[in-house]
Formats: sequence, structure tokens, C-alpha cells
Amino acid sequence: MAEIRVRKVEQGQTKIKNVPIAVTPEGFWCCPSPVVFQKTLKTQTPQAKPKSSSPTQNASVQKKQTTVTEKKPVTSSSRTGPVTDEQRTQSSDAPVLNSSLTNEEMPRPKLENVPKKVAIEFGEPGTSDLKVILLGKQGVAVKVSVHRDILEKNSTFFAEKLLEQKPVFPVFEIDDCEDVEMYVETIGLMYCKEMKQRLIKQSVSRVLRILKVAEKLGYTSCIQSCLEYLEAVPWVGEEEQEKVVSSVLRLKGEGIGVKPVLKRVSSEIPKPPKDTLSHILELVLKSNEERGRREMKSVVLKLLRENNSLPNSSGSSDLCNESIYASCRTSLDSLLSLFRQAAEPDFADKPLDTREPIVKSMALEADNLLWLLDILADRQAADEFAVIWASQQELASLHAKLPIVSRHHVSTITARLFVGIGRGELLPSKDTRHLLLQTWLEALINDYSWLQHGCRSFDRKVVEEGIGRTILTLPLEDQQSILLSWLGIFLKTGDNCPNLQRAFEVWWRRTFVRPYVEPTILLQPDNLMTSKVEEQ
Repeated sequence: MAEIRVRKVEQGQTKIKNVPIAVTPEGFWCCPSPVVFQKTLKTQTPQAKPKSSSPTQNASVQKKQTTVTEKKPVTSSSRTGPVTDEQRTQSSDAPVLNSSLTNEEMPRPKLENVPKKVAIEFGEPGTSDLKVILLGKQGVAVKVSVHRDILEKNSTFFAEKLLEQKPVFPVFEIDDCEDVEMYVETIGLMYCKEMKQRLIKQSVSRVLRILKVAEKLGYTSCIQSCLEYLEAVPWVGEEEQEKVVSSVLRLKGEGIGVKPVLKRVSSEIPKPPKDTLSHILELVLKSNEERGRREMKSVVLKLLRENNSLPNSSGSSDLCNESIYASCRTSLDSLLSLFRQAAEPDFADKPLDTREPIVKSMALEADNLLWLLDILADRQAADEFAVIWASQQELASLHAKLPIVSRHHVSTITARLFVGIGRGELLPSKDTRHLLLQTWLEALINDYSWLQHGCRSFDRKVVEEGIGRTILTLPLEDQQSILLSWLGIFLKTGDNCPNLQRAFEVWWRRTFVRPYVEPTILLQPDNLMTSKVEEQ
């Protein structure tokens, strides 16, 4: 909070410039925009020089005014009498008194060493009984003519400070104001009967500035009006939301009702995120509208990625993974049921309107599993998916019985798993990797020609690199078995088979060119002793 105090201001420190003001019927003055303050500062700074009059004359005038003030302090505006603007600048603004500080207690600096300050004046000097001087940054000083009873009624800060003044003086100074403009605006709101009508024309950022000053001044009704405004107005962008929430949370410990505003970003009803996420996943997975489904899959994947990057998100990540795997099992059970129906002997003889929905549903469930696998791989939690998919022997056997146009979507899941293992996105065990290749590599090879020409998102080079790297993670004997089997197929089908030549070359060199383990003879203790004797 800015340092707020009542202290003495020497003559010549402030030069007041009267600025045209718009006073409402309620007595409220309209605070100008920051541009007005900046223009006033630029135009007045060159003029803030010592006047051409002699220092002796100015010093004598200053001494005379100070002596009068010490003898008879002014208690209200009515005692000062009507004065002109020039007289007000020279006299009423000079002695700003503090009940605890007298002129003798404060040393008087030399006039030429006191920095001049630019000032703007607001209010109605003719009817006011108190002047508040706001000292801000860049040398700006603003004088506000106000009414003591209005400030005491609305501000606990002013009420306490004015009560401390004995005797009561007509000039009050607030030092080091961070936002002079908002101090003027907030004090002006004390004269406004319909504060909501005034705030409704403001922006969120400006209301937050008013709220900050109102908090410092203890202006409770203004704080409440600002909170009502923030509760109702839309917040544009995450940055503005963060500013609003941080400003409101600062008030939470002061007994002010901030819950209506915070309800926009937090719920009082404890509902596990697992249930909400499961519901969202269910809605997306069951959607039949292609465009909306595609876009929401992208959005959910992005949001889950953001959640996963947040610190201390391990607990929520576990709950999300549970929900995702539950959806995986549901989709997999549905896919297996559809494959069973499509593999029935009389399925091809059924009417088209009976077969077509089943075929579309098969493609839909395969796409669901592929999307869920993408999410799990991105969250580095797809190892269990590899285990589940490798154990689907029934689905793999049914796969061979269906036409390639109906079944090829399933092979995209296998290809994605090989790519993930090749990139190190998932690290299943050796047995799982071996079982995955045994169960699904042949099915993938059988669909390979269709995948190349029928799937736009299929990247042949990436998939072939993933398959090869997965094979090369196995023991050398398993590498040999799988690659020799592949070689027989590749020599027959050519481009209709994955090209695993790079993996084949690595296996060849490991086997024939540079073996890393030489055969050794394990010597028994007796043989070891005999060999030592022979050496001697």
C-alpha cells in the first residue's frame, strides 16, 4: 500500500492548475483520462521554475504566512473566507498541517532546493471544507476540494485520520500515491448516489484499479459495487481472468463477500474430476458428427496436455488415466462385439442397411481407440494399453476373416503402438513387445497396401521405422525369427509389405559383423588349478 500520511508541505512545492471539470447533479466530478494527466505534466513542467521575483521577497512572504498560520490555524473553509484562484495557490495550499507536527518541528528547506510539482485541481473550492492533496509519481500533485462529512461517512481511512487531527486543519495530504487518477476517481464516487451506473461504463481493468484504491481507503460500499460489477461483466481472456481473481482473493481475508465472483472459477460442490472427464470422453466417443467429433478430440487432447504440464498434477493425472483406460476397455469391448457380428458366415448375405451401420461402427470404435492411445502416449501412460492390445488374440483371429475394407482401421492402432515404442513414448516389457509383434505384425502386413492408399494420415516411413526399432529391442534370436519371416513376405509382395531393410541391416551386423559377446569356457575349480600348474 502507498505510504499515506498527513504532513506539512512547504510553500512553492506545489503549483495548482485548475482543470475544467464536469460536475454531475449529485456533485460528482468526472476524472479525466490518463492523457489529461500526461498533457498537463508536459505543459506544466517547463513552467515549474523559480519566479523572477527576488528570493528575499518570496522568503518574506513565506515567513509572514507561516507566522500567521502558527498563531491561528484555520479549522474550516468558512473561516478562510472567499479567495481567488491566485490567492488559493499562494496561501491555502501552502500550509498543510498535521496535528502531531508543528512548523518548529520540521526543518524548512531552502526555497530554491524544493522541487516544484505540477498539480490539477478538482471539486468545488467555494463550498468545500477540506482539501486533499494527492502526491503521485512523475511529480504530479492533484488537489481535490472535498467535504469532510462525505469522506468520514464513506472511508474508514479518512475517518480515522481526520479524527486524529486535533485541532482540525483544512488541508490533508496523501503521499506516494501509486495511481493518482484512481484516487480522484474513487473519492469522486463518494458523491455518486448510483455508483452502478458510473461503474457500468468502465472497463474491467479500470474497475480493478478503483477496487485497489477503495481497499486502501476502506471504502466498503465502493468495494461491494466493484465486486458486483466484476461478478456480472464478462472477462476477456485468461490474463484478465487472472487479474480479477488475484485482486478478489486479496480481499478474501477482510470479511468482504467475494464468493459470487469466485464462483465463476471454482465450485463449492465437491465433484471429482474423474466423473466429469468420464462424461466428456463419453460424449466425444459416442458422437457421430464428423466435424464436431474431430474438433473436440483435438481440443480435449490439447487441454489434457496442458493439465499434465502443471506442477503437482500427479494425483489428478492418475484419476484422468483411470478414466481414459475405462473408456479404452469400453471401446475395445464394443469393437470385439462388432467384429464377432461381422465375422458371422451369413453376414455378407444380409441387406446393406444392416451391414453398413456395423462397418461404420467398427471404424468409429477403432478411431476412438486410436485417439485414446494418442492421449495416453502424450501423457506417457500407454504401457498398459500395449499390454491390453497385445493380448487381443481373438480380435486378431477375427481380423483375418473380415474384408480388408472393414478391418484396416484396426491396423492403424497397431501401427501407432509400434511408432510409440520406436520413439520411446512407451516402454512395455520385453514379453509385451514380443507378444505384440506375434499377435499383430502379420495383420498389419496384410493391411499395409490398403493403409498406404486409403489412409491420408498414414506415414509409411514413420511406421516402418517404428516397426524396425521395436523388433530390434528384442533379444537377437527373436530379431532373427521375426526378420527372416518378414524377408520371405517382402520378397513376394514388395511395396505391399513394410520395408524393414534398415532393421535387417542392423540385425545382420549384430549377428555376423561385430558380435559383442565372445564364447568363453567356464573353468571348474579343478581345471583352474591344473591350468595354473601347467603355466608354471
